[in-house]
Amino acid sequence: MSISTSAKSLVPSDPAKVMVIRDITPNITTLSVPFFRFGHIKVGGRGTLVKLQTGNVAVFSPVAFTSDVQAKLKSLGPVKYIVAPDIEHHIFVSMWAKEYPDAEVIGMEGLPEKREGDPATRGTKFAHVFSAKNKLDLKISPEFDAEFSYEYFHSHVNKELVFLHKPSRTMIEADLIFNLPATEQFSRTGLDARAGILTKIFGGIMNTRGDATWHKRFLWYGAGSKDRTGFAESAKRIKAWDYDRVIPCHGDVIETGGKATVDKITSWFTESKH
Repeated sequence: MSISTSAKSLVPSDPAKVMVIRDITPNITTLSVPFFRFGHIKVGGRGTLVKLQTGNVAVFSPVAFTSDVQAKLKSLGPVKYIVAPDIEHHIFVSMWAKEYPDAEVIGMEGLPEKREGDPATRGTKFAHVFSAKNKLDLKISPEFDAEFSYEYFHSHVNKELVFLHKPSRTMIEADLIFNLPATEQFSRTGLDARAGILTKIFGGIMNTRGDATWHKRFLWYGAGSKDRTGFAESAKRIKAWDYDRVIPCHGDVIETGGKATVDKITSWFTESKH
């Protein structure tokens, strides 16, 4: 079990040298790495570890399983949940599932089939699979559900699973919003996270500054365009959540003011304005 050949070109050759492991709270640790979309655009990648009150650990959007990550996990506790938060963020799921064979893998409709089509990723069993039909009824477990709320954006082009860690008032998400530039994720590479024409263009769209009009347009005309009604229903549900911090997979962590930021970027859906 490994990562697919096509994915190898997207991840750093020696992730241990460039990964930033940071404790966001006593129970939340981020694993930030450089990541290039389409081989050129600096968007960064991030895995998130959350230690539950039971002592078990949930990992969201797992990144490379390095010796430093392994050491960190020994100090936190056993991994019980491995979450692929969308149809694209699953590159290292097999690696983590092999290390923690008793962990429950969580994903969404279409992902198990996608992985079974690749010899490098097939064979991983998914314990929980969200779909448009079961999304309002599916439960993970008492210990997980005691600390997390979750919403499945089945109408997003990447089929997004978004989580709220209620004790820390932290949203954890993959591609719902970006917060570029990815300064922390490229901080150990010696590369400028803003450099490059394609990075500048994409970063000009996928940021949270000002009124974030281009980000709103990206969701309205792109990621959420095929089913705006369904997207709006999901956006309205997470608007009711109580949180302050946002941990995105792409770009820097929004330490405070995250709810206002997400509400702003999704406002064309929640307020029926554009």
